[in-house]
Amino acid sequence: MSNPARLLSDHVAIVTGASSGIGLAVAAGLAEAGAAVVVNFHSDAEAAEDLVTNITAGGGRAVAVGANVSEEDEVGRLFDKAVAAFGRVDVLIANSGVQKDAAIANMTLADWSTVIDVNLTGQFLCAREAVRRFRSQPTDARPARSAGSIITMSSVHEVIPWAGHVNYAASKGGSRMFTRSLAQEVAVDGIRVNAIAPGAIRTPINKEAWDSDAALEKLLRLIPYGRIGEPEDVARAAVWLSSDQADYVTGTTLFVDGGMTLYPEFRDNG
Repeated sequence: MSNPARLLSDHVAIVTGASSGIGLAVAAGLAEAGAAVVVNFHSDAEAAEDLVTNITAGGGRAVAVGANVSEEDEVGRLFDKAVAAFGRVDVLIANSGVQKDAAIANMTLADWSTVIDVNLTGQFLCAREAVRRFRSQPTDARPARSAGSIITMSSVHEVIPWAGHVNYAASKGGSRMFTRSLAQEVAVDGIRVNAIAPGAIRTPINKEAWDSDAALEKLLRLIPYGRIGEPEDVARAAVWLSSDQADYVTGTTLFVDGGMTLYPEFRDNG
């Protein structure tokens, strides 16, 4: 078996939304596994550049590229810069995501549109560009058995309803069917498409849910495994799904959630 630490040697990966949280950990994990990484950011250039510095200091290859994934022209430029830096693209991690929470009666059209544009349309634009690049790249230069791997970052809320967050839940439910339909369409090209659905992960976006003892205790009632997830839990899943170890896996969602989708309230027969 390949050395797990170098599962992605000679691969080039784009990670969107990689300047914080899950995206940052995934980009770092891919680099540790041997991939050259394009660290995409939208607003936090300093954090992205810091990650690139850390990766290159450890002997890896990385560049930071700013782009708004909900803008078609910027997505094209992101991929152009990836190819200019490293010659090709082999893996896309479509991770960028936002929340604009509100009860339905108070949710503005801007709240709705922003979340759908980034979380769902952004995945479409990035995946479409990835498919175009994968199809055009010479087959004899592939570092993997597949022509390319796309991983969309979903959520347990692709299957768990979430009152007060209908825009976010709708974007993740849409992402689920987008991922499955795309996988069906491009498997004939040797392109694999999968999703990762994190549960409660210790990131800045949900800090209020874990940064006090009371909040954490309440959260843990929803997690049968008894701990909150760490960004590195998701990163390890992304490395595996991106690699040849998962070559026969396409069109599926890998839940990294400590059992949150197991209806924990039914542990004692409801």
